[in-house]
Amino acid sequence: MNAVTRLKAYRGPALLSYGFRPFFLFGALYAALAVLAWLPMFNGRLALWTSFGALDWHAHEMLYGFLPAVITGFLLTAIPNWTGRLPIQGQPLFVLVLLWLAGRVAVTFSAEIGWLAAMLIDVSFLALVVAATTREIIAGSNWRNLKVVGMVALLLAGNIAFHLEAHLRGTAEYSTRIGIAVTVMLISLIGGRIVPSFTRNWLVRENPGRLPVPFARFDGVVVLFSAATLVLWCALPSGRLTAAALAIAGVLQIVRLGRWAGDRTGRDRLVLILHVGYLFVPVGFLLAGAGAADFITADAGIHAWMVGAGGVMTLAVMTRASLGHTGRALVASPATQAIYLAIVLAALVRIGALLAPAENLRLLDIAALAWCAAFFGFAVAFGPLLLRAQRPSRSH
Repeated sequence: MNAVTRLKAYRGPALLSYGFRPFFLFGALYAALAVLAWLPMFNGRLALWTSFGALDWHAHEMLYGFLPAVITGFLLTAIPNWTGRLPIQGQPLFVLVLLWLAGRVAVTFSAEIGWLAAMLIDVSFLALVVAATTREIIAGSNWRNLKVVGMVALLLAGNIAFHLEAHLRGTAEYSTRIGIAVTVMLISLIGGRIVPSFTRNWLVRENPGRLPVPFARFDGVVVLFSAATLVLWCALPSGRLTAAALAIAGVLQIVRLGRWAGDRTGRDRLVLILHVGYLFVPVGFLLAGAGAADFITADAGIHAWMVGAGGVMTLAVMTRASLGHTGRALVASPATQAIYLAIVLAALVRIGALLAPAENLRLLDIAALAWCAAFFGFAVAFGPLLLRAQRPSRSH
């Protein structure tokens, strides 16, 4: 049965009726607020009560603060469809939201409460998410999706490592790369499922002709090679071997994306943006490869992955899921298209700032403002949908 039927017995606040509602809304707000705080921190005009250095705070709150909220919202919405079980809602969902918020406060005030207390509070959120999602998947005998939860468990391990590394070494370089690598692999796994699927559905209905190539051995090879390359990059971020592996992975990912018929989706922005977001995965590999070979700064690839693939894909999924699961038509309104334009601009300008050092500060401000416009824009445009009760299904 569909999600609407499974929600009929729920009588609490609409915001807590499904996981995507609070985590997409609060995740978007935090993504924008954290970058607004980061700009004056970067310029030395603001100091928080955190035990992390400014750069580590920024990296942690993007990797282990904002992204886990969106990932959790996605999983808590997808797993009922995968398993046929009731969604997590009401009080259990409220506890998860409070734990996530507590983690943001604990990290920000970790210099006051102590690094160990901050770590325990912060990592408890992802630990509970992993436990809850694993239970649901096992109860629903949905074994094939355990690998996605396994990636979230790796994100949890990276978060624990981040706190330990920052405390013991004063910085968190390895665990930052771990978080980035897990994020890229989650996009490769989940994006590799939803991008061709949504593309096929739309093309069959609206633009008959060439369709995405179904998942095949080639896709498995690309995913496995990309994973191995990212492990190598985490351990050895520079050098000829790493540079070559990253470049090969980038080319393979481009070929993979090209098999999904994205060039035929221009009339549906909700589908097209998925292809644009995924494009930043191979771009990130190629730029990271150039960085590993010392041709450009290594940060260019990192920001292609995080601002580009991470930022664009999260908003692409958040907008589509919010429309579909609140009973709205799957159409990109002018406001939605403006959100897409802003996040793509943020990604391109942020990469450009790293490739043009002379213009770095000015371009950094533009990229940050575009990022904030995209995520604040989501909160404004989609917040009312997330706070209101779901419309009846169109099929009923």
